[in-house]
Amino acid sequence: MMASSPHFFRLTSVSRIMLTVLAALLPGTAVAVWLFGCAVLLQIALATTTALAAEALVLRWRGLPVRPYLADGSAVVTAWLIALAFPPLGVWWLVVVGTLFAIVVAKHLYGGLGNNPFNPAMVAYALMIVSFPAQMSQWAAPMLSLDTLQQLQWVFWRELPVGMTLDAISSATPLDYLKTQLMNGQTVPQLLADSAHFSILAGVKMEWLAVAWLLGGLFLLQQRIMTWHAPVALLLAVAVLSGVMHLIDPLRYAPPVVHLFSGATMFAAWFIVTDPVSGSTTPKGKLIFAAGVGILLYVIRVWGSFPDGVAFAVLIMNIAVPFIDRYTRPPVFGQQHKKITTKAAKS
Repeated sequence: MMASSPHFFRLTSVSRIMLTVLAALLPGTAVAVWLFGCAVLLQIALATTTALAAEALVLRWRGLPVRPYLADGSAVVTAWLIALAFPPLGVWWLVVVGTLFAIVVAKHLYGGLGNNPFNPAMVAYALMIVSFPAQMSQWAAPMLSLDTLQQLQWVFWRELPVGMTLDAISSATPLDYLKTQLMNGQTVPQLLADSAHFSILAGVKMEWLAVAWLLGGLFLLQQRIMTWHAPVALLLAVAVLSGVMHLIDPLRYAPPVVHLFSGATMFAAWFIVTDPVSGSTTPKGKLIFAAGVGILLYVIRVWGSFPDGVAFAVLIMNIAVPFIDRYTRPPVFGQQHKKITTKAAKS
């Protein structure tokens, strides 16, 4: 059984949890490969290799045993989360630099596993999108026309087949397209009626990636790796806020289903805000923390500069976690009884 953060009592429990999380990521990974090709696996390989190498070097520098910490799987999970959050056809050094920063600075600078106040994967994403917005915004178009070798050439050397341009392999994400076209004067009903970009739930084909994250999250819930509080709170906050705004002005604000099944909403709900280290640990605190992420996520999406604000929403709420936990901590066993006894004695 997993202990409350920041402490893990048994290495075997940490390893089991991390392996289960990796298994839960498989449906989403498979859908991502179906949509974008083997470049997804390449990004995972780059991130995993970088994470393990950085973890080993920092552990050795700190004088800690390398093998047990590498075997716990935490670095691999961080690497997978980073790779799956980054553009599949992003240049190779994006995921490498992001992973290095996540492991060395966001994780080990604060003492390693169990001590980091910020989610390492979200730190990596926020750093890279602020530093290299153009490269981080070049998302691949679903169902790429590039074969595996051509994808490798693009990721490592930025070379495309003769006659092919960047526009042929990249496209705006559904949220980016929605935000841009609304600024150009189009309305939400017009955009959602565009079958080239939107389907039943959200973006064409991209909605299945959100469904895959949902299935993986439900598997984690069934395995009792996490509780329902954080995922439900985030999804409910996004649904309620987007629903209210859609009722107020349906021409300017997309309905809840678009926000729930677009971008990284499902990914964040099941794999990011459920982090037992950087997130809140009390049941009531998890509700507050995740609801705050959901509200900030929607605010950044609709009124901010970024089409999807998951990373920034999570990092802002990470700052508030100590305060949330302090005021939502359940009373110590016997404490309430003591108060009642003292009050009765005074009477």
